[in-house]
Amino acid sequence: MKDHGKIAFVAMLTALMSFSPIPVARAQSGGPNAGLGGGQNGGPSSGSSAHDPGPRSGSLGAGKPLAPLSGYQLEFFRNGLTRFNQTDSVSGTIPGEKGTGLGPGYNSTSCQSCHAQPAAGGSSPSVSAYPHIGPNPQVAAATADGATNVLPYFITADGPVREARFPYLLDANNNITQSPDGGVHDVFSIAGRPDAPNCTMAQPNYELAQQLGNVIFRIPTPIFGAGLIENIADATILNNMGANATLKQQLGISGFPNVSGNDGSITRFGWKAQNKSLEIFAGEAYNVEMGVTNELFPNKRANPPAACLYNSTPEDATNFNLSGAQIPSDTVAFAAFMRFLAPPQPSAQGIPGNPSLRSIENGSNLFTQVVHCDMCHTPALQTADSAFAPGLSNQTANLYSDLLVHNMGVGLSDQVSQGAAGPTDFRTAPLWGVGQRVFFLHDGRATPANGGLLKAIEDHASQGSEANRVITIFNSLSDSQKQDLLNFLRSL
Repeated sequence: MKDHGKIAFVAMLTALMSFSPIPVARAQSGGPNAGLGGGQNGGPSSGSSAHDPGPRSGSLGAGKPLAPLSGYQLEFFRNGLTRFNQTDSVSGTIPGEKGTGLGPGYNSTSCQSCHAQPAAGGSSPSVSAYPHIGPNPQVAAATADGATNVLPYFITADGPVREARFPYLLDANNNITQSPDGGVHDVFSIAGRPDAPNCTMAQPNYELAQQLGNVIFRIPTPIFGAGLIENIADATILNNMGANATLKQQLGISGFPNVSGNDGSITRFGWKAQNKSLEIFAGEAYNVEMGVTNELFPNKRANPPAACLYNSTPEDATNFNLSGAQIPSDTVAFAAFMRFLAPPQPSAQGIPGNPSLRSIENGSNLFTQVVHCDMCHTPALQTADSAFAPGLSNQTANLYSDLLVHNMGVGLSDQVSQGAAGPTDFRTAPLWGVGQRVFFLHDGRATPANGGLLKAIEDHASQGSEANRVITIFNSLSDSQKQDLLNFLRSL
């Protein structure tokens, strides 16, 4: 099967051939010892008129099933989507809430509530950018069905959705120790809900964590095209890692794969590429974000009070008494939905400011030929043969990522290690679909209020970051060149 997204984008750029080419000034890197540019402290470059155009409007380029799928595969995709969208309660006794096993701690009450924008499978929603989606679902989840939670300072109606982690453990006197924690501390508790009688488990003390500087945040990663990412062979990732070795060395780019501690194979899902497969990714999220035990994670987290436990475990399991697409557990159904979820489609239409196709083409050239963003954000990788569906086999995945983790410096450090990825190491975020995203970087710090996509680029530069020399080149571009590159990114 041909990759229709790639064909559409190539066709769009081919149309530019009727225009006179725009001269592209080749910025100089300044050699191996070039310093940081103007954006190293996180703000926009001084005096620059370039700006993030903002999320692309018009038709959604994401959320559709992969093609082609058989009738049976499409049935499993739709069944998985239905379960992905369903709201969970504690014991399945709340009308309209079909899922079972919520809590005792949770961050939201459905998968879709975190992966909502611009469609199911996306990232954190913003009511300002996408009013039809509505406000941050975590606001409603705080007091859903009578829960007595107080909305913490870092959850706001306009997003982003956030999970919180404490980098270090506290001692009995609430002093920070040197012992790493790093785990997710769920924002909410089921206490107060009618389906959680006698549960009095309190929310974590986030105000104290903030005072101690012992809390970091993460926002949801989009899962569009995840089946293609899952089906890229380890050898392909390693061969790409070894490509352009001289240029990468000159730029200070290295990077390495995160790997499974069990079989040594390359892991690739999550902000630090810490999860191996979509099923593990789904099972962990179900347990961590919603508190639902499952066949992969069958035990409740964080040793909760016995008074807050209501169900036999695992709460999500194979449905042996059903038939067809209803048989698999929710976790397996989620994985099928994600696996068959098509990658986002690029478009030159709907970008605020209506940039020309010439601007977008020039931005693409700058991205790869001048600034060398593609040394980490690899435009395309090939998938291997797949036993799941023809649409996953031998495809060109236009993900704009090398799926490696890179040292992003102290400025982006989250003080958390996962697998081989240390506190400053993060997976190269795939850029497909970035045209319709609102929040950027692992904690959502880059927002429309502070520069959005431009701030995300400039925050790549900090002490120790592999991206410093690349950002130096970016900062040396003219304002019009920077704008072209931003316009190109918004076309993805």
